[in-house]
Amino acid sequence: MAETINRALRDGAFEGEHAPVLSIKDTIHTPLGSFVFNHNLTQLTSNILAGKSQSRGVVLVALARPPSFYAELLKNKGFDISSSSKWLRVLDCYSDPLGWKKKLMERGTVRNPYEDTLLRTSLCKNLKELDKVFSSIVELGNEIVEEGKGRFAVAIDSVSEILRHSSLPSVARILSHLRSHDQVSCIFCLLHVDLHEAKVAATLEYLSTMHADVEPIVQRTNGQRSTSEDLPMVEQCFKRGKFHVRFKRRNGRVRVMREELYVEGSDIKFKEVSSEDGMTAQSLVPKVQFNLELSEKERLDRAKVVLPFEHQGTGKPIQIYDGRKSLNESEIEQQQASVEKPQTTEDSGRGEIIYFRDSDDEMPDSDEDPDDDLDI
Repeated sequence: MAETINRALRDGAFEGEHAPVLSIKDTIHTPLGSFVFNHNLTQLTSNILAGKSQSRGVVLVALARPPSFYAELLKNKGFDISSSSKWLRVLDCYSDPLGWKKKLMERGTVRNPYEDTLLRTSLCKNLKELDKVFSSIVELGNEIVEEGKGRFAVAIDSVSEILRHSSLPSVARILSHLRSHDQVSCIFCLLHVDLHEAKVAATLEYLSTMHADVEPIVQRTNGQRSTSEDLPMVEQCFKRGKFHVRFKRRNGRVRVMREELYVEGSDIKFKEVSSEDGMTAQSLVPKVQFNLELSEKERLDRAKVVLPFEHQGTGKPIQIYDGRKSLNESEIEQQQASVEKPQTTEDSGRGEIIYFRDSDDEMPDSDEDPDDDLDI
């Protein structure tokens, strides 16, 4: 499933369609969304350097982590940081999101509050002005592509940080503009769901073509608190989780996939869900007030039903009644069948329709076709 996401981000936008958007959601119970974000970032970077991706570079919007963190991350993954200016731009919204440090530097209180890094960065001076943030992302992307030809990817490491300073409609508008931009290949972002109202997650899911949920292995009931005996389980939730992804196809259908993820050092690994832990097919069945499954008796009764025109394997040629046989022929066939096969207790389960007239006053020809006397 993780490979399916990587392929979608690698292939990018189709002709005449918007860019694919991946939204990653986690909670405080399983805070592994940043590991999934870093995994997608490194995988997409590897495809870009190998020339397999539609995008030629990545514009990274750093909100939750400083640019030095991503420089160290890429360095540990084996990427050449000295040549990162060819395929990476960082919009630094972490160091001074509201411009306070810049004002202190202008007053002479501090000399240089910003850290130096080998990455090509651009400082965001005011995160509240999202229109300028959008323009900065596009400008950084144009620095990667040559003469406006080609596309670039956009990675936002925390939408939750943007929502601290801007409203939900403004964030949704910027994401929609990025998705419909001609030069944007793909977008992936991270959201901490338990920090926001339900409508925030619903809005982000609406804008996304793929949305991934990082869920805990063991679900807790509401109001249940952790105790000292639950510490091993709590530690396990910080290392393992369920990775639940929904893909929205272009034809409107939704594909659901589920895997397990676990942290191994600084890396994250994915594996298939075991049969005892993940019953994906059963979880997709809607909860209704009637039983959708058949009992053993119902299966046997259904197997005994004789379907119309079904050959029962008696060795006789198949004869299909076409409505043109006379009444005498049908009566003769019934008499022959009764002589060849007498009534047994096994046939008692079959139904039979017997018609009795309501009264002797009923006309004898009422059983016949009412249009039989017409000259057609």
